[in-house]
Amino acid sequence: MKRYALGLDFGTESVRALVVECATGAEAAQSTVRYPHGVITDRLPGSEKALPPDFALQHPQDYLDAAIAALSEVAKKVPAAEIIGIGVDFTACTILPVLEDGTPLMSLERFAGNPHAWVKLWKHHAAQPEADRINALARERGERFLRYYSGIISSEWMLPKCWEIASKAPEVFAAADLIVDAGDWFVQQMTGSFCRNSCAAGYKGLWNAELGFPSAEFLKALDPALAGLRDKWLKNITPPGRRAGTLTRAFAARTGLREGTPVSAATIDAHSGVAGMGVSKEGPMSIIMGTSSCHMSLSRDLKLFDGYAGVVKDGILPGFYGYESGQSAVGDIFGWFVNDFLKVPDSDPFAEIAKRAAALEPGSGGVVALDWMNGNRSVLMNANLSGMLLGLTLRTKPEEVYRALIEGTAFGTRMIIEASKRGGVTVDELVVCGGLTKDPMIMQIYADVTGLEVKVSPSTQAVALGAAIFGASAAGAKNGGFDTMPEAIAAMTKPAERTYKPGKKAGAVYEQLYAAYQRTHDFFGRENAALMKSLRETVTTTREK
Repeated sequence: MKRYALGLDFGTESVRALVVECATGAEAAQSTVRYPHGVITDRLPGSEKALPPDFALQHPQDYLDAAIAALSEVAKKVPAAEIIGIGVDFTACTILPVLEDGTPLMSLERFAGNPHAWVKLWKHHAAQPEADRINALARERGERFLRYYSGIISSEWMLPKCWEIASKAPEVFAAADLIVDAGDWFVQQMTGSFCRNSCAAGYKGLWNAELGFPSAEFLKALDPALAGLRDKWLKNITPPGRRAGTLTRAFAARTGLREGTPVSAATIDAHSGVAGMGVSKEGPMSIIMGTSSCHMSLSRDLKLFDGYAGVVKDGILPGFYGYESGQSAVGDIFGWFVNDFLKVPDSDPFAEIAKRAAALEPGSGGVVALDWMNGNRSVLMNANLSGMLLGLTLRTKPEEVYRALIEGTAFGTRMIIEASKRGGVTVDELVVCGGLTKDPMIMQIYADVTGLEVKVSPSTQAVALGAAIFGASAAGAKNGGFDTMPEAIAAMTKPAERTYKPGKKAGAVYEQLYAAYQRTHDFFGRENAALMKSLRETVTTTREK
């Protein structure tokens, strides 16, 4: 009898269920189901009242309904008795207030119309004032936890969102027994018990193995209303790949799966892709390349330095400190230029501009781009920065700008790599997945700019595959899975089918362009960062009028 593992990949708009064979990683079945309510930004369902600016909410029942539909579909194709483990990855930081038994507060009649009782999606940015105050007070008090995030945290993270609930909806905050990550909530819906995954707890929840959570004294100094917040956070930290529980009879009956099937602790979606790309050691930097990019590296030892978004023990894989960095816009930059500035009468507007850009020699346009159209997430950690094109002339062609934008994102990745190396983290190759990896020009530019070999993951479902790998690890060898993550990764992933090696000629040109990028990066990102912020504020004020 064959053995299979199942990965549940919860994205922003939909959930994907992927079943893979444990011995080979071969995909046996998959199903994707969209959330009925999608992302809620204008008003709550059934309400005429507009939501405040920067709100991004979701309906927790959507997660259950969509997942049950997807699971039921794959269960028709693979015998339930042959599925030996389940893993879950989820967007983060996506949180919701619940009762002790997992009941979402928004499902209670008295809170149905209160937006703070609903799921706050990862891209809910209304808690920026809270994040600013947390950063300022932590720096003022010399809080040690801030060093694990290069000195700054985001409005997307758990503490700012919890404080937003406490200050804007104290009745919701008081009624919540727990405020949990959506991934942990869904695992509880499957197993009947709560645990907190070390990935989301560390990267988004301000927990780390050395210090624990922020102290009660710090929380009280922020706001006396937060004095009891630590009691609302799950404390049983569990690494992804460790068993969180087993499927309940009720959940199994709704999906066609088998009661008692082991379920792994949840993980963040992007981080799940590291295992799915076949990485289980120090050296490779794993990059998920899409609308934005997430960069992840592993180290056996803790290194604290400036330039990453977070470092967590057991955050990506058990036994390693996982370093996360990122670029908040990559594919979005290319799409912005092509869709808003080019009028291409073609069903695929990227095809012609990419063809013309690929024919250019490196640096032939003399244009350098700063890739901050959506701020800088690493190394500068400044959301107020904005992008720039340097070197434009009346002879500059659209394809030269397009190529410069690609090169600019590659330069941004190189900045992250060099910051990691200076900090003592080994980076000797790039392993990549995501939609942008389909373009050979982009991949070759990244190899030439970084001077590193770029290996493209053969799986188009690396994130969901990673979740399945965690499920196989949670099952253990006695149930047909694996006792260690390296064993599971080795068996269930395949070597790269496409690799790109850096070219010496192109690399020499890019050294000159990178030097110009560095000077521009430091001038506008460090020495004159207030200028970028003032320009952003001018745009915001003008649009509001």
